[in-house]
Amino acid sequence: MCGITGYIGYRDAYPIVINGLKRLEYRGYDSAGIMMFDGEKIHLSKTKGKVSDLESITTKEEERKNGKIGIGHTRWATHGVPNDVNSHPHSSQTGNLVIVHNGIIENYDTLKKELITRGYTFKSDTDTEVLVNLIEEVKKTEGCKLGKAVQLALNNVIGAYAIAVFDKTKPNEIIVARLGSPIAIGVGKDNSEFFVASDASPFIEYTKDAIYLEDEEMAIIKLNKGIKIHKINDDSLVDANIQELQLSLEQIEKGGYDHFMLKEIHEQPKAIVDTYRGRMLPDEGIIRMAGIDNHMNKFLNAERIIIVACGTSWHAGLVGEYLIEEFARIPVEVEYASEFRYRNPIVTSKDIVIAISQSGETADTLAAIKLAKSKGAFVFGVCNVVGSSIARETDAGAYTHAGPEIGVASTKAFTTQITVLSLIALKLASKKGELSKSDLRTYLQKMQLIPTKVEALLKIDNKVKEIAAVYKNAKNCLYLGRGFNFPVALEGALKLKEISYIHAEGYPAAEMKHGPIALIDENMPIFVIATNKGHYEKVVSNIQEIKSRAGKIIAIVTEGDTQVKEIADHVIEIPETEEAFTPLLTTIPLQLLSYHIAVMLGKNVDQPRNLAKSVTVE
Repeated sequence: MCGITGYIGYRDAYPIVINGLKRLEYRGYDSAGIMMFDGEKIHLSKTKGKVSDLESITTKEEERKNGKIGIGHTRWATHGVPNDVNSHPHSSQTGNLVIVHNGIIENYDTLKKELITRGYTFKSDTDTEVLVNLIEEVKKTEGCKLGKAVQLALNNVIGAYAIAVFDKTKPNEIIVARLGSPIAIGVGKDNSEFFVASDASPFIEYTKDAIYLEDEEMAIIKLNKGIKIHKINDDSLVDANIQELQLSLEQIEKGGYDHFMLKEIHEQPKAIVDTYRGRMLPDEGIIRMAGIDNHMNKFLNAERIIIVACGTSWHAGLVGEYLIEEFARIPVEVEYASEFRYRNPIVTSKDIVIAISQSGETADTLAAIKLAKSKGAFVFGVCNVVGSSIARETDAGAYTHAGPEIGVASTKAFTTQITVLSLIALKLASKKGELSKSDLRTYLQKMQLIPTKVEALLKIDNKVKEIAAVYKNAKNCLYLGRGFNFPVALEGALKLKEISYIHAEGYPAAEMKHGPIALIDENMPIFVIATNKGHYEKVVSNIQEIKSRAGKIIAIVTEGDTQVKEIADHVIEIPETEEAFTPLLTTIPLQLLSYHIAVMLGKNVDQPRNLAKSVTVE
């Protein structure tokens, strides 16, 4: 969850590291810190709060900014409350070693007690300070170099980590290692400089060459000499696989929008096009997806598909369940990855597991993948980040091509994941003979129109804003949907909770009478998805039941609707489309609504409290 950045080279390190932290702040913003080495002395600055708070400290004392070597960290707290002392980087007891760490050391308490018996004292409550002192103790007792000390120490650690370690007695070297948490290394020309970061965004303007460490790998980075990668557990050398980055600087800037979230909401028409471009030929009735085509027999012979995901991706998975069962007639189960990995699930070689994650680094989803593979299942990944851990761990997969998503609350990730799942469902249906060529062509032609319809919905932003102003002070909200739009109700409620901190719950509309109806009164806004396809009449009945109890109804309906308009307090119209594709449209006004309410309440839309973009620890 935390963000790591670092630099060693010929440039001034401070602006590179501090700007890198700003780009990684979506990963954690409880506190921030930076270490600079000026050739003789370590300068350590850290504080509770934002990177801007850290920057104000370092600006006051210019000597803290000197040096060609630096590492930085922006924190999402796990062990120890967010404060100055618990902020990273952490130093060893002698002050020679400095570390930044993303992850959790599960056996830190046992290690800490042992180190205390050896004379170590601790300033913070963090597991990270334990780790840096463990490395120092190993280095001292074994009489070894830093790289070996890091390796030996990590072999005594239980948990997950991405770390960068600096030793002022070895000033031309940084050690980087990972297990379960991502880390990337940017490589400069002729090994004249190196960059370290949780993802590539901090160094894209300096180099397009990057190495992504695999689990249980450690890199020894030496200025002007290059990189050596070792396996942590057996010391074997690993070839450095340098990849060319596809990311551009423009993609991670706000582009004139007030917030990344708003920018990403408005990027959805393009993101959906980018996701299906090259994969579907509507007029020919053809879907091309290499990850499916190359393993078609496995899909056609699967007894069951299990979708594993967390958060917004889980909601997309629920839509995927409706899509695949509706079109391909293959049984589907959708599991929270965090529960799947612990409940001893029944999985066999006849099952296909589809793992969904925007970042491709979600810890629980990665663990679920490993569990599924150990039981012989074929695992297919759906993620957004090229080269991510899930992309590497799965047997096959499909990228969503949404582009970087910086806002913590996912928006375009959701719609592009649904786009991929729609293509999978339609392709399998066609191959199984459940869908004729002409019907497939019709569906694809209608899907091709979705981006234009999303653009039309984005133009009603002012109307959504007016509705947001009416309900911004609500204490509780209910979201209702049926069929394909039940998951959208869940997602709409999640968006409101995430960024405005208003309590909201999503329910299948028919379940309202089994409990939630007790909450309805004149102060309760109820957002109802009531498109004209599927179970329209049933939803209208649910709306009437709400109205008879004085609930405030905000309805999302299909253009031209008259029946719901007569009952609802507010109506938002979406363009006509196939029922299966309505989630791609109904979610848009709910995203805008959450955004505007949060802004009106003065909340930090891009960095909501207690949340981080990529959940890389349990």
